[in-house]
Amino acid sequence: MSVFSHLEFNSHEQVIFAQDDESGLKAIIAIHNTNLGPSLGGCRMWPYKSDEEALTDVLRLSRSMTYKAAVAGLPQGGGKCVIIGDHRKDKSDKLLKKLGEFIEGLSGAYIVAEDSGTTVADMKKIGECTQYISGVSNDSAHGGDPSPSTAYGVFVGIKSAVKYQLKLNDLTGVNVAIQGVGNVGFHLGKLLKEAGANLIVTDIYEENVNRAISEFGAEVVSPEDIYAVDVDVFAPCAMGGIINEANLSELKATIIAGGANNQLIRPEVSEALTSKGILYAPDYVINAGGIIDIAYQKNGKGVNAMKVHLDSIGKTLTSIFERSEIEGLPTETVANHIAEERIG
Repeated sequence: MSVFSHLEFNSHEQVIFAQDDESGLKAIIAIHNTNLGPSLGGCRMWPYKSDEEALTDVLRLSRSMTYKAAVAGLPQGGGKCVIIGDHRKDKSDKLLKKLGEFIEGLSGAYIVAEDSGTTVADMKKIGECTQYISGVSNDSAHGGDPSPSTAYGVFVGIKSAVKYQLKLNDLTGVNVAIQGVGNVGFHLGKLLKEAGANLIVTDIYEENVNRAISEFGAEVVSPEDIYAVDVDVFAPCAMGGIINEANLSELKATIIAGGANNQLIRPEVSEALTSKGILYAPDYVINAGGIIDIAYQKNGKGVNAMKVHLDSIGKTLTSIFERSEIEGLPTETVANHIAEERIG
């Protein structure tokens, strides 16, 4: 399995492979950049089809975390961890504690938090074996869980995108398709419904779909049909790499704004979106609410200060949209330039 010549290897500082036969742990930790501070990023547990797929994901995710922190104005770098396995069947206390031991051995270069397939309870279990843990504060807005803040940041970003693209000052009657109604997608759906939006959702897990129906009366479509629904906003809130050349022609939405990481299969897709007149909210800008939440859990500045920071996501996106139009560049390219200027 190639690392240094990997397409997604973007001058990463460290890539660590963690394996333990007794617990069944197979994990990869990627530390992308620590220029602005120690790398922080969630731990994802997913049944990847291959080790190569897991490596690709962790390399892309860790780089995204670097850029996310930079644009959000946080004094930290980017890292990520992926555990290869089904979180519903393969997770155990022994596995989580063994991962904690590996993280402790990195001496603070990587700080772990929750992500898809892991929970606050899992982080506390990992934290029994390492001090380099975040997102577990009982005094925080959501008991340590950053997903409601991620959802709120996406909600703020959608409002800014709708105002910029559709010239609407609120979300009443705006049609939104949410791909994935797990932790982030579900909280986002509630906020959108309360704001008057009409919702169409999909998810690979039936219980998530049923919860969306019962909690906010969402219309449901199959996962393969979500791209083609006639909506104003498409909000990816599941796995990454879901916008590609194949489904680009199906999209009817004029705005893509969601909580998933690495939504574009390749950076070049952003140019195709611009050509089609689709406004893309760069994922690592709009979904930064989670790391902002975690940062404020660590700095102790309180919920009100965090809320102000979360609300600034909308202003940041508007400035990116404006600069994109002035410079004739895709929104993701503009966001990358801002991040790279700050990272140095």
